[in-house]
Amino acid sequence: MKPAERSGARLAVVQALYEMEISGKGVIDALAEFEAFWIGQVIDEVEHPPAETAFFRDLLRGVVEEQRAIDQRLDAALSAGWPLRRLEAVVRAILRAGAYEVMFRRDVPVKVAISEYVDVAHSFYEGEEPGLVNAVLDKVGRAVRPDDFARGSGNEPAKGGSRAG
Repeated sequence: MKPAERSGARLAVVQALYEMEISGKGVIDALAEFEAFWIGQVIDEVEHPPAETAFFRDLLRGVVEEQRAIDQRLDAALSAGWPLRRLEAVVRAILRAGAYEVMFRRDVPVKVAISEYVDVAHSFYEGEEPGLVNAVLDKVGRAVRPDDFARGSGNEPAKGGSRAG
């Protein structure tokens, strides 16, 4: 497994979650569609990176299965007046995928997961959204995996005006 293929899987999961929310597709249809037609393909002159298929499947299924717990944790991490449902669908997808890794994939260092999803956010946004993703996932990580932060690797949340509280 190459790190780039894990990054590709994370990007594909965010795209699949967005597609599922917008179209109402289920996880089985999304898995089949993305594995057959998106991952590693060129669509409308946009190259979609290769992805570690098993990791993609685990992330997508995991987010769907744990969405209630994920959404509760994300709502708690967001500022009052900014519930998850108020954010754009792409931001919701990024936060849900990132929170799943932070909360349930203990084999992935929390700061690696946060960094990866900040990178995913940069793929879609040039404004404040990557900082929001960083701050919210940092808050989730500190709540569910405080020991990872106690070791002190110096990865601090982004500064600036975000909606994370």
